[in-house]
Amino acid sequence: MSTAPRSTATRRQVLAGSGAAAAVAFTGAFSELFAGTAAARGHHGYGPLVPDPDGLLDLLDLPKGFRYRVLSREGEPMRSGEGPVPSNHDGMAALRGRNGRIHLVRNHENRHYAEIGVPAVEGLTYDPAAKGGCTSLELDGRNKVLGERVAIAGTAVNCAGGPTPWRTWLTCEENEDKAGTNGYTKDHGFIFEVDGADPRRTGAVPLTAMGRFQHEAIAVDPKSGIVYETEDAFDRPFGLFYRFLPEKPLGGTGSLRAGGELEAMRVPGVPDLSVVQETGTSFDRIEWVPVPDPLAAGTPVRLQDFGPRGITHAQKLEGCYWGGSSVYFVSSFARRDDGSAADHYGQVWRYEPRKRRLTLVVVFGPDTDIQLPGESPDNICLASDGGLMVCEDGGGAQHVLGVTRRGEVYAMARGRQNIGTPGEPEWGEFAGVTFSPDGSTMYVNCYRPGTTFAVTGPWC
Repeated sequence: MSTAPRSTATRRQVLAGSGAAAAVAFTGAFSELFAGTAAARGHHGYGPLVPDPDGLLDLLDLPKGFRYRVLSREGEPMRSGEGPVPSNHDGMAALRGRNGRIHLVRNHENRHYAEIGVPAVEGLTYDPAAKGGCTSLELDGRNKVLGERVAIAGTAVNCAGGPTPWRTWLTCEENEDKAGTNGYTKDHGFIFEVDGADPRRTGAVPLTAMGRFQHEAIAVDPKSGIVYETEDAFDRPFGLFYRFLPEKPLGGTGSLRAGGELEAMRVPGVPDLSVVQETGTSFDRIEWVPVPDPLAAGTPVRLQDFGPRGITHAQKLEGCYWGGSSVYFVSSFARRDDGSAADHYGQVWRYEPRKRRLTLVVVFGPDTDIQLPGESPDNICLASDGGLMVCEDGGGAQHVLGVTRRGEVYAMARGRQNIGTPGEPEWGEFAGVTFSPDGSTMYVNCYRPGTTFAVTGPWC
């Protein structure tokens, strides 16, 4: 959760002031984002935002015809009786369950000083001194909450992750503290597998072969089983883009524990992705270099020796998803002042495994007039209408933004000031946007105060 470079005030005023949809034309290879997805309806959005449609809770503004339901709020008692709902709602996935049920698995990006940690539960706790983890909500077909419980505890700074083809969630620790740091009793910086339907099937076992670093998100190739991973390192030389080749690809729940090989991406001649500014720029013959020490026993992975040709870094590597036959990943922003080689307000990259080709699909920012109306992209997901939903990353009024296949940006949701809690930050950042398996509901979190919403309406 970081502040990105600011975009133009006039564009922010369009959304925060008038509530009108913004039509911003994307150029270049933007349509590549939607390869293999359903056809988009080609609209300019769902219409202007209406101040809290039901006028009861005063939490969200949505287009006409849409409604929201609060599924869970920080501090309220969980139905399991294990304790209060933890703080800092972040990445999330909606996994199909039996008999039409949905298991909504939700990260809690809690650091060691979090106000409400994930309660320690026997058999589901990795490090009793850590306050992060996941909770799981069981919903029926009408988004009625049937249950809520701890899915994993004792992890640190669970930011994002991603679903697997076998309907589990891989939760990522955006942290690389070792035992003895900040009171932790075990090393952190791992990925953990979480079964939202039956958390005890997966327990609290770190997938150590997948590396120990500041993980952000993952995406699984549904044919090869290769797992792609982003690293959101906060200091230079910044993070890497990885792939994990499992010993038992697509082996189902628990198969990733069998190990595998972790590799980092090298773009020949490009040590920093921020220098690439033109959409459609492609690099063939991408190289994958074995990580010398995935556990980072002595040196963080991004600082390890990858040979005389080095390795390719990028600032703020965040969202990651699979679409069609490619993996897409996001660099939320890059700033020279932070140590990046160039500035940008957001990039989306596409990697085609069969062709070993990397392509810059989108660059956001004022210089390109390809920009979000708020800040820079963070969590992203494919929407039910064939476009994208994006949680913006930054200060001020917070939105969930839709992007059509034509590249038009529109406001899908806006958080009401304070999200209904006096004394909290002016606006609560959105995170974890995802859709139900049938596309009828958008689920999204407010990061603080932690709130999980279900948004229904005339989705196309």
